[in-house]
Formats: sequence, structure tokens, C-alpha cells
Amino acid sequence: MSSVGSGAIRRRAPRPGRAGRGRGSTAAQEIYQHLRAEIMTLRRKPGEPISENELAVAYGVSRTPVREAVRQLAAEGLLEVFPQAGTFIARIPLASLPEAMVVRAALEETTVRHAARTATPEQARRLAAILERHRAAAAADDREAFHQADEDFHAAIAEIAGLSGVWALVQQVKVQIDRYRRLTLPGPGRMARVIDEHAAIAAAIARHDPEAAAGAIHTHLGKLADEIIAFSTSMPDYFLPGE
Repeated sequence: MSSVGSGAIRRRAPRPGRAGRGRGSTAAQEIYQHLRAEIMTLRRKPGEPISENELAVAYGVSRTPVREAVRQLAAEGLLEVFPQAGTFIARIPLASLPEAMVVRAALEETTVRHAARTATPEQARRLAAILERHRAAAAADDREAFHQADEDFHAAIAEIAGLSGVWALVQQVKVQIDRYRRLTLPGPGRMARVIDEHAAIAAAIARHDPEAAAGAIHTHLGKLADEIIAFSTSMPDYFLPGE
């Protein structure tokens, strides 16, 4: 994961304004989506300042769509705006992580029980195929591909359960969890451990064992909670201390 200097604008950034000047709302949404992706993937680090003026120049737009994108991201807790100091990538809030993890675990344990009751052999094979993507990404040390396979695995469980709407709720709950989770991926043996935990979940679903599946996903999601203190201590600049 690369980093840049404070306030720097990435040359690879798309320039939506050049393709559609006058489409303020569309430009704002494109800027929002691109900045959000950079924040969620940690290409923009917690605590890093950003400049609305520099963003407007980089995207070839006025400051109006930039401000709208900033407002959206601030509402999600991904940016912090201080009128006298500037705008910064929000640090990961320690105080909110445990509660978000509890909510996510409750939703996903319910989902995986349904999936274990209803999964067809074809659906079980789909989970196995996603696990192979995990293994390929880990072998290549491709953290972005690994993260996407992880997302697809959990989304597939919700789809198998017929509870895709619950997955949409989980995605809302786990915004800050995902930023924290990406910090854990470079840890020694982390990706291999996730693969083993996902394999246990997939095996329980395939043999139609709801309680084992729920237990496996509880263990899987609980590992992140157990590691919070260690990671926040080793990377204090990335976290907002809890109250």
C-alpha cells in the first residue's frame, strides 16, 4: 500500500469534470466514489490532510462538487472537517469498533445459519471457488484481490441464505471495521489464517450444520476484536483513541 505526502494529489486520479462540465451532481458523485475508494483502501492514510482547492484542480471542476463529496464522506465518518484547521482523512474510531463488530457478528451468524440450512451443492461449490481465489491472492501477496475475495465470500453467504438485504446492512455497519481490517492483512500468517477460518465456515455450510457454521463465523469475526489493542498501539496515528 503506497502513501503520499500530506495534501498531495495523485496523478492517477480520474478527472470527471473534463468529461462532463456542468454536471455538478454527477461530478460530485464520481469524486465521492474515487475518494472513498482511496480512503477505504488506505491509499489515503488516516490523519492525512486534503485540500479542496487541489482536488478541484486535479479533477478539473469547481469547488462545489468537491465540497459536496467532502460533505458525504464526512457524514460517513471518513473525513473530519475543522473550519480553522482544514480537512483530514478521519482516523479509525476505537470507541465504535467493538459495537460495530458485535452488530456485524449478530447479523452474519444469523445469515450463515440460514445458508447452512438451504445451501445447494452448486452453492457450496461457489464458496469453494471463492476460497481458491483467496489462496491465489495470498500466494501472490495481492492484498486488494484478497480483500475483494473476502467481501465476495461473505456476500455469497448472504445470497445463499436469501438475505442479501442483511448483507447491505452489514456493509453499512462495517465501514470502519474494513479500514481496520486492511491494516491487519500484512501481518504474518494473517491471510493464511483467514483462509482457514473461511474454509471452516464453508465446510459447515456444505454439510448443512447451522450451529457449526455460526460458531465458525463467530470465531472468525471475533479474531479482529481480539487484535484491536495490539494494532492501535502499534499504529497510534491511525486511530482515534476511545473515551
